[in-house]
This record gives sequence, structure tokens and C-alpha cells, in this order.
Amino acid sequence: MSFVSWMAMLFYLPRLFIYHRENADTKAFTAVVEVQEYKLYAYIGVPAMWATVISGATMLYLNEGIFASGGWMHAKLVFVALLLAYHVSLGRIRKRMIDDAHFKTSKWLRVYNEVPTLLMIGIVIMVVVKPF
Repeated sequence: MSFVSWMAMLFYLPRLFIYHRENADTKAFTAVVEVQEYKLYAYIGVPAMWATVISGATMLYLNEGIFASGGWMHAKLVFVALLLAYHVSLGRIRKRMIDDAHFKTSKWLRVYNEVPTLLMIGIVIMVVVKPF
């Protein structure tokens, strides 16, 4: 459940950034979106991320020999590390957009919004297919 909640935040927060950017000149709108961005990141994203990391680390600890089963687990953990970096970058973008709503273009934000989808596909392929 924590992974699903975390991924929902990773998918939706950049969408809020797009709305924020496209309505940057409407202060009433951006004020509301800034509150939504904060609550989504701080109240859903951060706890879900920590619950995912802790439960995943616990499963690794309890499953002796998982790293001997092939390189797929190493690759999966690289994708997870990239998701963690993406999560941190969203927090930085959120703070930056408060000061400068024109920080990035809508097009850039739309492309950046696809990053967690690609990482999730990589994670699922590693776990299901175990290509190596």
C-alpha cells in the first residue's frame, strides 16, 4: 500500500506543478495549488516513501540470498534509488516554484512527469521477468 501511495504522489505532484506553471499569473489559483503541493508531498509522499523504503529493506533483510539470485535485484535497486532521487527533486522543485512560478516551462514539466512511469516499468520488468 505504501508503494502505491508513494507512486500516486510521484505521478500527481508534477501534474500540479504543470497547473501551477500554466496559471502562474493567477495568484489566487497558485496559492491554492501551493497548499495542495505541500500537503501531497509532506503528508502523503514523504510518509509513503519512508514506509516503502523500510518495508523493502526489511524484506531484503529477511530474504537471505536474494542478491545471489541474479543481477535483476541490483538493477531493481538502482531504479528504486533513482525514484528516491526523483522524489527529492520534486521537493526542491516545489520550493523553487513558490519563489518563481516561471521556474520551468510546462513542456519541461510534462516530460519530467514521465520519469516515474519509466522507472516503474523498469522495476516491474526486473521483478517479473528477471532478465539477468
